[in-house]
Amino acid sequence: MSAAATPSDLARLIDHTILKPEASRADVARHCDEALQFGFASVCVNGVHAAFVADRLRGSAVKTCAVLGFPLGAGGAKVKAEEAAWLVAQGADELDMVLDIGALREGDLDRVRADMAAVRQASVARVLKVILETCLLDDAQKVAACRIAAEVGLDFVKTSTGFSTGGATEADVALMRRTVGPSIGVKASGGIRTAAIARAMVAAGASRIGASASVAIATSTEAAAGGY
Repeated sequence: MSAAATPSDLARLIDHTILKPEASRADVARHCDEALQFGFASVCVNGVHAAFVADRLRGSAVKTCAVLGFPLGAGGAKVKAEEAAWLVAQGADELDMVLDIGALREGDLDRVRADMAAVRQASVARVLKVILETCLLDDAQKVAACRIAAEVGLDFVKTSTGFSTGGATEADVALMRRTVGPSIGVKASGGIRTAAIARAMVAAGASRIGASASVAIATSTEAAAGGY
C-alpha cells in the first residue's frame, strides 16, 4: 500500500485499541461498534475483555486481539504461555505479547527465544505479534529481536506498547521491515493519531497500525490529545 492510501484503505490495517486500565465495558463495546462500522482489522484489548469482544464481533470479519505480558513483558515465559492459552480459550484471534526486554538488553538471547517460543507453542493457529518496545532498545537489539521472532515463527513484530517513553518511528518501522523481509508483518503502534502519520508508517513498511485514534485516522479528522 502506498503512502497515498485513502483513509478507508488505512482502516482495514488498524487494530482499534483500548488498553487503558480504567476502560469500562461500555468503552469496549463502543470500540467494537466503531470497528464494525469502519472495517478495522481488529479490536485490541486487555485480556479481561477478550471474551466480551469475541462475542460482540462474532460473525464479522473484525478480529479479537488481546495483549499479554502487558505492558512490561517481565512475567516469565511460563506465565506468558499460560496467559496465551487462556486468551485463546477466551476467543482471541490475535495475541500481542511483550518480549522479555531486560533479557534482550543484557544480551541473553536464549531467554528471549525461549520466551517467544513458549507463547508461540501455546497459541498455535493464532496470529502472534511480539512488542519490542523499541524506545528502550538500540538498533542492534531491535534487529536481534526481529530475527528471533522470525526464527520462532511469529507473525508480526511490533514497535511499542504505547505505555513507555516513546512510540513508533518511521526509522524503527523501516529497520524492522528490512530485518524481517516481506514474509512477516510489521505493526507500528504508539503515538499514531492522524492519517498522515499512519500513511508514513505504511510507507516505511508497516502492514498493521495500532491506534486508539482509529476513527480520526479513518475519517481524516483531528484526534483528541493523549491515548495509544
